[in-house]
Amino acid sequence: MRHLAEPEIVRDRPPSVQSVRLGLPRPWPERRDLEGRFVRLVPLDADRHGPSLYALGHGGNDALRSWEFLPYGPFASEAEHVAWLGARAAQDDPLFFAIVEPDSGRALGVGTLMSIVPHHGTIEIGHLWFSPGLRQTPAATEALVLLLRHAMDELGYRRIEWKCNAANIASRRAASRLGYRFEGIFYNHQVVKGHNRDTAWFSILDEEWPRLRDAYATWLAPDNFGSDGTQRTRLSDLTRPPGRPGPPGSPGQR
Repeated sequence: MRHLAEPEIVRDRPPSVQSVRLGLPRPWPERRDLEGRFVRLVPLDADRHGPSLYALGHGGNDALRSWEFLPYGPFASEAEHVAWLGARAAQDDPLFFAIVEPDSGRALGVGTLMSIVPHHGTIEIGHLWFSPGLRQTPAATEALVLLLRHAMDELGYRRIEWKCNAANIASRRAASRLGYRFEGIFYNHQVVKGHNRDTAWFSILDEEWPRLRDAYATWLAPDNFGSDGTQRTRLSDLTRPPGRPGPPGSPGQR
Protein backbone atom coordinates (compact mmCIF):
# COMPACT_ATOMS: atom_id res chain seq x y z
CA MET A 1 0.00 0.00 0.00
CA ARG A 2 1.18 3.51 -0.75
CA HIS A 3 1.85 5.77 2.23
CA LEU A 4 0.88 9.34 2.99
CA ALA A 5 3.45 11.91 1.89
CA GLU A 6 3.11 13.76 5.21
CA PRO A 7 1.21 13.11 8.42
CA GLU A 8 -2.47 14.01 8.51
CA ILE A 9 -3.50 16.86 10.79
CA VAL A 10 -5.45 15.17 13.57
CA ARG A 11 -8.39 16.92 15.19
CA ASP A 12 -7.48 16.94 18.87
CA ARG A 13 -9.48 19.74 20.48
CA PRO A 14 -11.34 19.01 23.74
CA PRO A 15 -15.00 18.03 23.35
CA SER A 16 -17.31 21.05 23.24
CA VAL A 17 -20.73 21.62 24.80
CA GLN A 18 -20.86 25.35 24.00
CA SER A 19 -24.14 26.87 22.92
CA VAL A 20 -24.71 27.16 19.17
CA ARG A 21 -25.81 30.61 18.06
CA LEU A 22 -25.97 29.76 14.37
CA GLY A 23 -29.50 29.94 13.01
CA LEU A 24 -30.77 26.43 12.34
CA PRO A 25 -31.84 24.75 10.17
CA ARG A 26 -29.47 25.84 7.42
CA PRO A 27 -30.78 26.10 3.83
CA TRP A 28 -30.77 23.05 1.58
CA PRO A 29 -28.06 23.18 -1.13
CA GLU A 30 -29.25 24.74 -4.35
CA ARG A 31 -29.48 22.91 -7.66
CA ARG A 32 -27.70 25.64 -9.62
CA ASP A 33 -24.48 26.42 -11.47
CA LEU A 34 -21.32 27.14 -9.48
CA GLU A 35 -18.92 29.23 -11.55
CA GLY A 36 -15.14 29.01 -11.42
CA ARG A 37 -12.21 30.10 -13.57
CA PHE A 38 -11.06 26.61 -14.56
CA VAL A 39 -14.35 24.71 -14.33
CA ARG A 40 -18.06 25.14 -13.81
CA LEU A 41 -20.24 22.87 -11.68
CA VAL A 42 -23.73 22.33 -13.05
CA PRO A 43 -26.63 20.12 -11.95
CA LEU A 44 -26.03 16.66 -13.40
CA ASP A 45 -27.97 15.94 -16.60
CA ALA A 46 -27.56 12.31 -17.64
CA ASP A 47 -28.37 12.79 -21.32
CA ARG A 48 -26.11 15.82 -21.69
CA HIS A 49 -23.19 14.70 -19.53
CA GLY A 50 -23.41 10.91 -19.67
CA PRO A 51 -21.70 10.20 -23.02
CA SER A 52 -18.60 12.22 -22.07
CA LEU A 53 -18.43 10.72 -18.58
CA TYR A 54 -18.74 7.21 -19.98
CA ALA A 55 -16.04 7.77 -22.58
CA LEU A 56 -13.61 9.33 -20.11
CA GLY A 57 -14.29 6.65 -17.50
CA HIS A 58 -13.87 3.61 -19.71
CA GLY A 59 -11.14 4.46 -22.21
CA GLY A 60 -8.09 2.55 -21.01
CA ASN A 61 -6.56 1.15 -17.84
CA ASP A 62 -6.19 4.48 -16.04
CA ALA A 63 -9.86 5.23 -16.62
CA LEU A 64 -10.96 1.81 -15.43
CA ARG A 65 -8.80 2.10 -12.29
CA SER A 66 -10.57 5.37 -11.43
CA TRP A 67 -13.55 3.32 -10.15
CA GLU A 68 -11.48 1.23 -7.72
CA PHE A 69 -12.73 2.72 -4.47
CA LEU A 70 -16.26 3.62 -5.52
CA PRO A 71 -19.19 1.27 -4.79
CA TYR A 72 -20.25 1.37 -8.47
CA GLY A 73 -18.55 1.29 -11.87
CA PRO A 74 -17.08 0.62 -14.26
CA PHE A 75 -20.23 0.11 -16.32
CA ALA A 76 -20.88 -2.51 -18.98
CA SER A 77 -22.16 0.00 -21.55
CA GLU A 78 -22.82 3.67 -22.13
CA ALA A 79 -26.56 3.03 -21.83
CA GLU A 80 -26.09 1.45 -18.41
CA HIS A 81 -23.94 4.33 -17.22
CA VAL A 82 -26.36 6.98 -18.52
CA ALA A 83 -29.29 5.21 -16.84
CA TRP A 84 -27.37 5.11 -13.56
CA LEU A 85 -26.58 8.83 -13.86
CA GLY A 86 -30.24 9.56 -14.59
CA ALA A 87 -31.30 7.94 -11.34
CA ARG A 88 -28.65 9.87 -9.40
CA ALA A 89 -29.56 13.20 -11.04
CA ALA A 90 -33.12 12.88 -9.69
CA GLN A 91 -31.93 12.68 -6.07
CA ASP A 92 -31.68 15.55 -3.61
CA ASP A 93 -29.22 13.74 -1.31
CA PRO A 94 -26.68 13.10 -2.66
CA LEU A 95 -27.07 16.21 -4.83
CA PHE A 96 -25.01 15.51 -7.96
CA PHE A 97 -23.09 18.10 -9.97
CA ALA A 98 -21.23 17.59 -13.23
CA ILE A 99 -17.79 19.19 -13.42
CA VAL A 100 -17.61 20.75 -16.88
CA GLU A 101 -15.24 22.79 -19.02
CA PRO A 102 -16.44 26.43 -18.90
CA ASP A 103 -16.40 26.97 -22.66
CA SER A 104 -17.40 23.63 -24.18
CA GLY A 105 -19.58 22.31 -21.36
CA ARG A 106 -17.90 18.90 -21.73
CA ALA A 107 -18.25 16.88 -18.53
CA LEU A 108 -14.95 15.86 -16.92
CA GLY A 109 -16.18 14.43 -13.63
CA VAL A 110 -18.84 14.52 -10.93
CA GLY A 111 -19.10 15.53 -7.29
CA THR A 112 -21.87 15.81 -4.74
CA LEU A 113 -23.06 17.48 -1.59
CA MET A 114 -24.49 14.72 0.56
CA SER A 115 -25.33 13.56 4.10
CA ILE A 116 -27.15 16.88 4.35
CA VAL A 117 -28.51 17.60 7.84
CA PRO A 118 -29.79 21.20 7.90
CA HIS A 119 -30.99 20.95 11.54
CA HIS A 120 -27.43 20.29 12.69
CA GLY A 121 -25.69 22.36 10.01
CA THR A 122 -23.62 19.41 8.76
CA ILE A 123 -22.91 18.32 5.20
CA GLU A 124 -20.40 16.22 3.26
CA ILE A 125 -18.56 16.30 -0.07
CA GLY A 126 -18.61 12.86 -1.64
CA HIS A 127 -19.23 10.61 -4.65
CA LEU A 128 -16.23 12.22 -6.29
CA TRP A 129 -15.27 10.82 -9.66
CA PHE A 130 -12.61 12.69 -11.65
CA SER A 131 -11.53 11.58 -15.12
CA PRO A 132 -7.80 10.85 -15.46
CA GLY A 133 -7.23 14.14 -17.29
CA LEU A 134 -8.93 16.15 -14.53
CA ARG A 135 -7.00 14.64 -11.64
CA GLN A 136 -4.20 16.66 -10.03
CA THR A 137 -5.00 19.86 -11.91
CA PRO A 138 -6.05 23.32 -10.71
CA ALA A 139 -9.47 22.55 -12.22
CA ALA A 140 -9.89 19.56 -9.90
CA THR A 141 -8.99 21.64 -6.86
CA GLU A 142 -11.28 24.45 -7.92
CA ALA A 143 -14.20 22.03 -8.32
CA LEU A 144 -13.82 21.02 -4.67
CA VAL A 145 -13.42 24.63 -3.57
CA LEU A 146 -16.65 25.57 -5.35
CA LEU A 147 -18.52 22.92 -3.35
CA LEU A 148 -16.87 24.05 -0.13
CA ARG A 149 -17.71 27.70 -0.75
CA HIS A 150 -21.32 26.91 -1.56
CA ALA A 151 -21.77 24.89 1.62
CA MET A 152 -19.80 27.05 4.05
CA ASP A 153 -20.11 30.60 2.69
CA GLU A 154 -23.40 30.69 0.82
CA LEU A 155 -25.38 28.22 2.95
CA GLY A 156 -23.60 28.72 6.27
CA TYR A 157 -23.04 25.12 7.36
CA ARG A 158 -20.95 24.59 10.46
CA ARG A 159 -19.24 21.31 9.56
CA ILE A 160 -18.33 19.76 6.21
CA GLU A 161 -17.14 16.18 6.09
CA TRP A 162 -14.96 14.06 3.83
CA LYS A 163 -15.10 10.28 4.13
CA CYS A 164 -13.17 7.78 2.07
CA ASN A 165 -11.89 4.24 2.03
CA ALA A 166 -8.97 4.31 4.46
CA ALA A 167 -6.91 2.44 1.84
CA ASN A 168 -7.50 5.24 -0.69
CA ILE A 169 -4.31 7.17 -0.08
CA ALA A 170 -4.96 9.62 -2.93
CA SER A 171 -8.28 10.66 -1.38
CA ARG A 172 -6.73 11.03 2.07
CA ARG A 173 -3.95 13.18 0.62
CA ALA A 174 -6.53 15.33 -1.16
CA ALA A 175 -8.46 15.90 2.07
CA SER A 176 -5.32 16.87 3.97
CA ARG A 177 -4.17 19.19 1.19
CA LEU A 178 -7.49 21.05 1.42
CA GLY A 179 -7.01 21.52 5.15
CA TYR A 180 -9.44 18.88 6.42
CA ARG A 181 -8.61 17.50 9.87
CA PHE A 182 -8.41 13.74 10.35
CA GLU A 183 -10.88 12.39 12.93
CA GLY A 184 -10.18 8.66 12.86
CA ILE A 185 -11.13 5.42 11.13
CA PHE A 186 -14.35 3.40 11.35
CA TYR A 187 -13.13 -0.19 11.01
CA ASN A 188 -15.24 -2.85 9.24
CA HIS A 189 -17.55 -0.01 8.31
CA GLN A 190 -18.88 -1.27 4.97
CA VAL A 191 -18.60 -4.03 2.39
CA VAL A 192 -17.90 -2.61 -1.08
CA LYS A 193 -17.72 -4.85 -4.15
CA GLY A 194 -17.24 -7.83 -1.87
CA HIS A 195 -14.33 -6.30 0.08
CA ASN A 196 -14.12 -4.80 3.55
CA ARG A 197 -14.02 -1.01 3.72
CA ASP A 198 -12.51 0.80 6.69
CA THR A 199 -13.59 4.43 6.42
CA ALA A 200 -11.36 7.43 7.20
CA TRP A 201 -13.23 10.51 8.48
CA PHE A 202 -12.17 14.13 8.00
CA SER A 203 -13.88 17.47 8.59
CA ILE A 204 -13.58 21.23 8.33
CA LEU A 205 -15.36 23.24 11.05
CA ASP A 206 -16.82 26.71 10.72
CA GLU A 207 -14.14 28.27 12.93
CA GLU A 208 -11.46 26.90 10.59
CA TRP A 209 -13.20 28.00 7.43
CA PRO A 210 -12.16 31.70 7.09
CA ARG A 211 -8.45 30.85 7.05
CA LEU A 212 -8.97 28.01 4.56
CA ARG A 213 -11.18 30.16 2.33
CA ASP A 214 -8.36 32.72 2.11
CA ALA A 215 -5.83 29.95 1.42
CA TYR A 216 -7.88 28.66 -1.51
CA ALA A 217 -8.22 32.16 -2.97
CA THR A 218 -4.47 32.72 -2.70
CA TRP A 219 -3.66 29.39 -4.31
CA LEU A 220 -6.15 29.76 -7.17
CA ALA A 221 -5.06 33.32 -8.00
CA PRO A 222 -3.53 33.66 -11.49
CA ASP A 223 -0.23 34.93 -10.09
CA ASN A 224 0.30 31.64 -8.24
CA PHE A 225 0.91 29.84 -11.54
CA GLY A 226 3.81 30.18 -13.94
CA SER A 227 3.46 30.38 -17.71
CA ASP A 228 3.73 26.58 -17.88
CA GLY A 229 0.90 26.15 -15.34
CA THR A 230 3.15 25.05 -12.47
CA GLN A 231 2.15 26.30 -9.03
CA ARG A 232 4.47 28.69 -7.21
CA THR A 233 3.11 27.97 -3.72
CA ARG A 234 1.70 24.59 -2.70
CA LEU A 235 -1.84 24.56 -1.38
CA SER A 236 -0.80 22.36 1.55
CA ASP A 237 1.65 25.07 2.64
CA LEU A 238 -1.25 27.54 2.77
CA THR A 239 -3.76 25.28 4.50
CA ARG A 240 -1.40 23.82 7.11
CA PRO A 241 -2.19 25.13 10.62
CA PRO A 242 0.09 27.98 11.74
CA GLY A 243 3.23 26.79 13.48
CA ARG A 244 3.17 23.31 12.00
CA PRO A 245 6.24 22.68 9.80
CA GLY A 246 5.79 21.10 6.40
CA PRO A 247 7.87 18.45 4.64
CA PRO A 248 10.67 19.32 2.24
CA GLY A 249 9.52 20.83 -1.08
CA SER A 250 7.78 18.56 -3.54
CA PRO A 251 7.11 18.79 -7.27
CA GLY A 252 4.64 21.40 -8.49
CA GLN A 253 1.14 20.59 -9.62
CA ARG A 254 -0.17 21.20 -13.09
